[in-house]
Amino acid sequence: MTAALDVTEVLAGLPDWRRADDPRPAIARTLRFADFNAAFGFMTRVALLADKVDHHPEWSNVYNRVEVLLTTHDADGVTERDVAMARFINDAVKGLVE
Repeated sequence: MTAALDVTEVLAGLPDWRRADDPRPAIARTLRFADFNAAFGFMTRVALLADKVDHHPEWSNVYNRVEVLLTTHDADGVTERDVAMARFINDAVKGLVE
């Protein structure tokens, strides 16, 4: 099992992320794109990695907005797997978000 990290410490290294409004320890980010196509393209890129590493975000999409929540269920908190996914997401959205 992977150990959970301190969310406050994690967020210090991920300035675009916030503590999720969720009873579970989790981090979240809201992303706004130019349009639905850009938002869905971003989600597709993340989905390909998520499937490869078997670590899937909780997310929703409404038109150009994507809400992302990351937590590791079996660790009951945020782990290095979430941090790696958040960094991948940060790289994937460079130049794409409003």
